[in-house]
Amino acid sequence: MATTHTTRMLIIGSGPAGLSAAIYGARAGMEPIVVQGLQPGGQLTITTDVENYPGFRDVIQGPWLMQEMQAQAEHVGTRMLWDTITEVSLEGPPFRAIGDSGDIYEGDVLVIATGAQAKWLGAPGEVEFSGKGVSACATCDGFFYRGKKVVVIGGGNTAVEEALYLTNHSHDVTVIHRRDSFRAEKILQDRLFAHPNVKVLWNKAVSRFSGDLAGGGLQTVELVDTVTGEASSIDTDGAFVAIGHAPATELFKGKLELDDSGYIVVKPGTPKTAIPGVFACGDVMDHTYRQAVTAAGTGCMAALDAERFLAEHEFAAAQAEAVV
Repeated sequence: MATTHTTRMLIIGSGPAGLSAAIYGARAGMEPIVVQGLQPGGQLTITTDVENYPGFRDVIQGPWLMQEMQAQAEHVGTRMLWDTITEVSLEGPPFRAIGDSGDIYEGDVLVIATGAQAKWLGAPGEVEFSGKGVSACATCDGFFYRGKKVVVIGGGNTAVEEALYLTNHSHDVTVIHRRDSFRAEKILQDRLFAHPNVKVLWNKAVSRFSGDLAGGGLQTVELVDTVTGEASSIDTDGAFVAIGHAPATELFKGKLELDDSGYIVVKPGTPKTAIPGVFACGDVMDHTYRQAVTAAGTGCMAALDAERFLAEHEFAAAQAEAVV
């Protein structure tokens, strides 16, 4: 039989953004409920080495970090519920979500922290070498390729930005693009073409990632010419797939304003959506930084703004009742 769960703060998503919102919300007495979703812990649960999260001198593991965040959230009073939301109603408060289990979740405020997923090529070897030479985040993993050869796959802003970033670590960066021109902004292209450590392979698509899974990791990216069909390859230490991200916003189409790429639109500098009492944080609204620490920061912001929203509305309701 379906159960209705009620709370002052309902959080959908359990990555760094959702759990940070939960920690701050619980400490403020909002007794948050976190609905964990299909991937509890978010993208960090499929990330191995994390070297850039503040507070840790040594390399830590992504799954461990998320376990610690969840334990902290539960310790201060968060309820973690394992369900996947399939439908939402934003006509509250209370705001309502329905889970795949049939359970109903109601919150006086709603925090959306459903995140985003990197788009992948689907080429053979991509999954097997993920974390062993194949990555979708240069700012996350570029540091591990200091002085090594790397390739970036893609042709939009993301690919060009990733390639330029990687020149901070590598003297040999190759961009592989399946067409004969980039879609990236001209100013980014100009910077790329002017950089002495970057070269471009045009009209090339990845056919396979190859290497030594038991030892050295990725060694070769196999290619096929998109015009002639000719096969070739490039030796490399690391490959960065940079063909964009897909925010998990399918639930909110037609209910919240989304930008052209599907990210939730928020008031600049805040996690506030166009609907009072509904907040978005983390990668579901941030297509620029996409870091665990920035996601956690926006989760904190969402909780603080949610607390203010509830306080203002509860005060207004008390004042109205006093007048009556």
